[in-house]
Amino acid sequence: QVQLVESGGGSVQAGGSLRLSCVVFGNTYSPYCMAWFRQIPGREREGVATIYTGTSSTDYAASVKGRFTISRDNAKNTLYLQMSDLKPEDTAMYYCAAHYVPSRSSCSFHFVYHYWGQGTQVTVSS
Repeated sequence: QVQLVESGGGSVQAGGSLRLSCVVFGNTYSPYCMAWFRQIPGREREGVATIYTGTSSTDYAASVKGRFTISRDNAKNTLYLQMSDLKPEDTAMYYCAAHYVPSRSSCSFHFVYHYWGQGTQVTVSS
């Protein structure tokens, strides 16, 4: 079965950088969409960034545009989220997710993502 394993979270000062990684295990085929979400306890899950694996087309939440970059290393089956100029409001549990529908040609936060990682905590101090 597919498993996603995140790493790279931690505590940083505002203005700092982190790179999150998500390794995909257990599936012969690449997911059509991968995404990063984040969540603070008691709040709704928020989409952060998506990447369509066919073209590497990306999309970002307005709050992170210009600061975060989503990318993939296909050879390593690994998804990344490079986060720069971190702000206290970026503090959250970050999750990677994979979506498997072959008809997709782009990605959306509103898709049903079939597999999720356990999350990695990012804490940004002011």
